[in-house]
Amino acid sequence: MSKIKAGIIGIGSLGHGMVEVFDQHPKFELISVCDTNEVILNKTVEQFDIEGYTSYKDLLEKSDVDMVYIAVPPKWHHPITMDAIKAGKHILCEKPLANSLEDAKEMLDEVSKTGLIHSMNFPLNYVASTRKFEELLQEGFIGKLRRVEVNMEFPVWPRHWQQNSWINTREQGGFVFEVTGHFIQLINRFFGSITDVESKLEFPEDSSLPETGMIAQMKVQNVPVLIKGISGTAGTEEQKLSLTAYGTEGTLSLIDLMILKAGKLGEEFLDVPLENIHFWNELLNEFVAAIEGKPHELYTFESGYEVQEVLENLRNPKLELIK
Repeated sequence: MSKIKAGIIGIGSLGHGMVEVFDQHPKFELISVCDTNEVILNKTVEQFDIEGYTSYKDLLEKSDVDMVYIAVPPKWHHPITMDAIKAGKHILCEKPLANSLEDAKEMLDEVSKTGLIHSMNFPLNYVASTRKFEELLQEGFIGKLRRVEVNMEFPVWPRHWQQNSWINTREQGGFVFEVTGHFIQLINRFFGSITDVESKLEFPEDSSLPETGMIAQMKVQNVPVLIKGISGTAGTEEQKLSLTAYGTEGTLSLIDLMILKAGKLGEEFLDVPLENIHFWNELLNEFVAAIEGKPHELYTFESGYEVQEVLENLRNPKLELIK
């Protein structure tokens, strides 16, 4: 099979990194990029000797791409995806799927009518820590599940590599919308569908800014799932993140997403040795397999929609907001 011709729409903090990943992948040919920032666009075009567009519609119409990676702010996922579907392009979309549940549903419904490959960029599925976590779960390491806890602490929000115009807005930013989706998707993968979502949010006085705190509870397998998040704390680390599963026989914890710790009851809680996996390369490998009609591990728009349902309940809680 000839190389898959790829285009990237949005070359901000994530898109910029993926430019090099696509360019170096042996099964892809990166031929075009799009961004409204002409300085960034021109620099990328010159560095990689590819086509450049300031309009995504021009890229879809004029560039001979087979697939697009959509790495723009969340509220633009819907219109760009809908146009990409009409143009017959395979799609890799950044998370969250959309900026509302209604938009996410329309995207899922429309792409499901086609034979197009569609996938979410949930890269943590392809790292060694996640895979070993799941392997130990399936082996019964923790016994019967008792509780799942997620903790997110950000001394500074936005993080230093995420300085842009939207990540610190209530409309489409904040750590709940930007980070929690990773954990929700992993919980769905490890334990099944989430139910009974409730949350309380803490907001600053400035109504344009996102939440500064969240306490949430939900259930999976009729077991409690607790999520705590806070920004603006003491410390110099960028982030302190963990997903922990407590069982009748042991405990497993993903720490800062790449570290895995495990321990049986009454024993030490120790790091589990891991081999690194270059997760973005692995994601693209799975995308290629899907296009070639081979077995693959992709997390489609359906997975993105399931995550969106939970995120919208977290963002718009039925409980009274903390003032």
